Amino acid sequence: MDLKLKGLNALVSGGTKGIGRAIAETLAAEGANVSICARNAAEVETAAAELARTGVKTLGRALDVADGAAVAAWVEATAAEFGGVDIVVANVSALAIGNDEASWQASFATDMMGTVRLVDAALPHLEASSAAAIVTISSVSGREIDFAAGPYGTFKAALIHYTQGLAYQLAAKNIRANSVSPGNTYFKGGVWEQIETGNPELFATALALNPTGRMGTPQEMANAAVFLASPAASFITGSNLVVDGALTRGVQF
Repeated sequence: MDLKLKGLNALVSGGTKGIGRAIAETLAAEGANVSICARNAAEVETAAAELARTGVKTLGRALDVADGAAVAAWVEATAAEFGGVDIVVANVSALAIGNDEASWQASFATDMMGTVRLVDAALPHLEASSAAAIVTISSVSGREIDFAAGPYGTFKAALIHYTQGLAYQLAAKNIRANSVSPGNTYFKGGVWEQIETGNPELFATALALNPTGRMGTPQEMANAAVFLASPAASFITGSNLVVDGALTRGVQF
């Protein structure tokens, strides 16, 4: 299937590792120009250079998505360099699982407001696009109670609500908005590798919950996100696509 992404311009937050990196790589492989951000400047530079090897335009900025001014500057720099913005993928999370106030504040600033500010900054450019799409990365923790039921799960649920609201509000402007809810995703340097080493009992429990007998990969999550971001999904908006290998058991209507 031709996803019709060639020549489109995409923003991906948290694009240097894990799911975000896989999304950026998949967009680039499909011919989209890709701009990424993350907090580590060296990792941003390396990732942007590697993406450029596919022959597309790339841009990388080191920033914290909790900094609204920095996010807006990144968006404007991308629009100027690429000639517009067609796709926004909001992927960054504070990964705050504790129930202390600092964790709640971090999740609100990063997961929630980092997404809202990115979308708000990109909207004028999306309105000028003929293939505008927003994809937010939520989590299965946003739709069922698990060990991350504190700030992480709460704001992941809020992201789904926010995204579906965008879909309704922006449909008349031909801007689509969807979310992806990954299940447990394993990759080198990721949270599940850390749990495997630091809390093997929790890791074994989480692994046993999935009837496939394994966790997902960043590429499997990226495939879903990139499809939803593409013109091939032109009549899909307001959806939350769960990619979890049948981990969650609640019926989603």
